[in-house]
Amino acid sequence: MITDTIAAIATPPGAGGIGIIRISGSRAVEVVSQIFSKPSSIESHKVVHGYIVDDAENSLLDEVLLIPMLAPRSYTVEDVIEVHAHSGAIVMQSILELILSKDVRLAEPGEFTKRAFLNGRIDLTQAEAVADIINARSLVSLKTAVSQGVGHLRDTITIAREELISLLAQIEVSIDFPEEISHSSQEDNITVENNQNNRAVEVVNRVLDICNSAIKRYEDAHFLKDGLKIAICGPPNVGKSSLMNRLLERERSIVTQFPGTTRDLIEESLNINGIPFIISDTAGIHETDDPVEKIGIKKAKENIVESDMVLFVEDLSDIVLSKDFDSLRKRVEDTVPVDKKAIIVLNKIDKLDKDKLAISVAPPRPAPIGKGNNFLPLGSDGEGQNYIESYINYLPDKFSTIPVVQISAKCNIGIDILRKKIGEVAISNLKTTDINTNTNSLNINSNINCDKELSNQNSLYSGCVLNISHLSSVVPNIRHKTSLKKASKSLELALENLMNSFGNLNFTGSFKGFGEETLAIDIRDAIDSLGEITGNSAGVDILDNIFSKFCIGK
Repeated sequence: MITDTIAAIATPPGAGGIGIIRISGSRAVEVVSQIFSKPSSIESHKVVHGYIVDDAENSLLDEVLLIPMLAPRSYTVEDVIEVHAHSGAIVMQSILELILSKDVRLAEPGEFTKRAFLNGRIDLTQAEAVADIINARSLVSLKTAVSQGVGHLRDTITIAREELISLLAQIEVSIDFPEEISHSSQEDNITVENNQNNRAVEVVNRVLDICNSAIKRYEDAHFLKDGLKIAICGPPNVGKSSLMNRLLERERSIVTQFPGTTRDLIEESLNINGIPFIISDTAGIHETDDPVEKIGIKKAKENIVESDMVLFVEDLSDIVLSKDFDSLRKRVEDTVPVDKKAIIVLNKIDKLDKDKLAISVAPPRPAPIGKGNNFLPLGSDGEGQNYIESYINYLPDKFSTIPVVQISAKCNIGIDILRKKIGEVAISNLKTTDINTNTNSLNINSNINCDKELSNQNSLYSGCVLNISHLSSVVPNIRHKTSLKKASKSLELALENLMNSFGNLNFTGSFKGFGEETLAIDIRDAIDSLGEITGNSAGVDILDNIFSKFCIGK
């Protein structure tokens, strides 16, 4: 049971119009009454104007507004009082120290939200959503966090977990009270067995689908919250740093005419159409004896492996001049992993004959020359050879789906086309129903009735059926994914147990022939794994890890 009272500054440090100090606990009203000029005016959910008084110094510290929120109608379900003062470092610290001098403890990071969880106001997924909302780096990540915050993931996991709990209860009855069924006729036993067996398989399959859908959702869309990692890579002196600067719209990477300027990783955040990206400029990949360059190239290759998407940059003028497509093909094969999302960027089109210039995005694999396609070539030699099509056709078949974009980073040509293509490739694995193509952002479709859904958490589960409609608007985090995979593994074992035992019934009780003790263990493990997500069965170490990442005052 929580008995102490805590306080902390809830607003960011620095000068500003308003700064908030939050107090929560059973002594919140008592403490504030000792330092507020109008203690008799403190009434729940009514703003009170007054002054913070330091009796020891016989002085006023600040003119403030007080907002009392008494239990249980508060964020922590405890008595909470917020002191709204002028936001200056000295005044905020002085008021906080005065409060702490009244036998109040400084709150730990995330302790207010932790108390909301421990007191049953929110579950663990909603607690995590609070941090996600604060740390959101794009409108899309904000929307997914809000969707999780109103309980969509909680609802789905809770209903799935309750289905398994109901199934486990039936299994345990068959283990503890087999005599309840054994007196029936063999024919009746067969009917009962079949009905229960079929229901068990249906429940396990249904919950398994929930788990696998959520895992797939994480793998396809976690970047909407975490940011999609893009590695700009390729040979030296092809314009990788210039491209980085164009995408960021500022000079971040050093650009010179000399190859090998970039030796260490340069990483920056980028937002394209509401989607957060983490983009890296890497060292040019080539053979070298320079020990420093070797380190940079090693880091570049490691970054490519860790990235979600690769922008492989080539110098288009080099393609036109050398016509050494075998070498170009080998560079792509050696640099771009087959399992990565990728775009081939052909740079320096400004160096071609401008009379023959045409900007385009190449289709993944154009038709053979002369067969007809919608690809607009950038230029041709005297004999009419299409260099770009030749380059694409020389790509290995395993790279046939990689789009090709032609740009000039120097002259800012084709950059908008590249941005659009990056956004398209990033969301290519998401269902079309999850994407609002008009705004290039997630379509949450959360029609929330706050009076009905937020006033009483228990009402969310009344009459619900197991489905994944809410799940489509939530992107699980890595912790959720880990627990979901554990639950999925347990359910797969349970399903294997059930399916292998069909037709092998001994008619002595429900679920007999299935190794019901083993079945019960697998179902219980799945229940516990799902409970880790919502907090029903989360250990102290999990809670400490989650709330330690919060800021103090939240």
